Order: sequence, then C-alpha cells, then structure tokens
Amino acid sequence: MRRYDAGPMAGPTEQLRTRVLPAVLTAFGVTILSAGLLTYSVPVQAELPTASADPTTDGLATPTPLITLPPIGDRTPEPTPSATPPPPADRVATRVRIAGLDIDLPIIKPNTGYPYCNVAMYLEELSQPGFGKATYLYAHAREGMFLPLLQTKAKAQRGQTVQVWTSDDLVFTYVISEVFRHVPYDQGLDRPAAATTEELWLQTSEGPHPPPGQPPGPKTQVLATFVSAGPASHAAAHPKPHPVVCG
Repeated sequence: MRRYDAGPMAGPTEQLRTRVLPAVLTAFGVTILSAGLLTYSVPVQAELPTASADPTTDGLATPTPLITLPPIGDRTPEPTPSATPPPPADRVATRVRIAGLDIDLPIIKPNTGYPYCNVAMYLEELSQPGFGKATYLYAHAREGMFLPLLQTKAKAQRGQTVQVWTSDDLVFTYVISEVFRHVPYDQGLDRPAAATTEELWLQTSEGPHPPPGQPPGPKTQVLATFVSAGPASHAAAHPKPHPVVCG
C-alpha cells in the first residue's frame, strides 16, 4: 500500500499560531461584543446636535415664531372715530385775507342789486369752505377791496397765501395757483361749477360798471388750492362788516 507522508509534526509555536491564538481571539471578541465595546455595523456620519426641547436650556437660541397671535380673550381693537366731524350745513365764509396783497375784507351774503363796496360776497349757488368743492368770492376792483388782484402781475400772485374764516370759527388756508384774465362774464362759472375738490375762487372786474342794458364786462379770476384748516378765535372769524351802496 502506498503511504502518504504527512510531513513533520507542528511544533508548539505553530500550534500556538494555528490553534490556540485563534481560539483566544474568538473568545476575546465575544467578550468585547457582550460588553458593547465593539460593533460590526457600518459607520454612520455624525449628526449635528439638535436644540433641546427644554426652553430653559442655556446656550440654545429659541426659535422665532412665524406669526404672533394675540392672547386668547383679547378684544379686537375698536375702530378710531373720525377726527374731523362733518361740517355744519349753515357754515358760510365770513372773512378773506391775502396779507401779501394787503387784502382783508369781511364777507357777507350777496345782495340782489349792484354789489356792495367795502366787503366781499360769496356766491350762494356754489359751495362753502370745507365741503369739498369750489367756494366763490367776489368784490369790486377798488382801493381796499380786490383791486390788487387786477393790478398785480399773475407771477407775483402765484404762491400767495389766502385765508378764509367761517361762521363756525374755523380758518381755511389756500395758496394761489392760477390767475385768469379777460374771462367772459357768461363763462366765468364753468370751471368753478365743475370742481370736485376743495378750492377757492376770487373774482373782480376789469372795467367800469356797464351802461344800463349792457352785459357786464370781462373778469379776472384767481384760483387758490386748499392747504389746511384749523380753529380760529370768534373775534377773528366775525369782523364787523360795513357795506356801502356804490355804483
């Protein structure tokens, strides 16, 4: 029978390497695993620390809410009432002043004949200050009346401040924006009557009183735009008028 040579027997060192050491390592590995010191799982990337749910944790920023809701039980704010009451229906203009043109006149209700002197008058068919339309005042082109509107160049009138007081102790402030010359008598009210905003119109004549039966001559008109309104003293708003019949 043929015999196979198994070779020389393994020595103590070889036995230690091939038999004893693997057994020891295996046993040691089991011990490590049981102690939780070794894992065979795939390494996981470390995550950033998240904010603590405890709002008292020091060093962590508190997230800002997207919206802020009122506490339960809070009442809805009540609307603020309007600061400007509606104007009284009987308000009328009582005084007009253009300091830069040396004009300061009481205003009265118009008469039925030739306009008075020493006063200005309002046109009843149009509006009064504060009603959101055109107020129309007129006076003769005479000394102490509306003569400066006729004699002063339009450029020098623009930008002048006009004050109009009313019967309920208010003063309205306007600024002259336009001067219209040679306005035909029968066309003078076209633009004021079409006004849809607060404005002031002043009118004076450009010539002498026409003969009986003849239509009035052309007029000079001054347009002033509204700036502001505020309270005034009763004395300032109620000058004593002294109308004079003139012709």
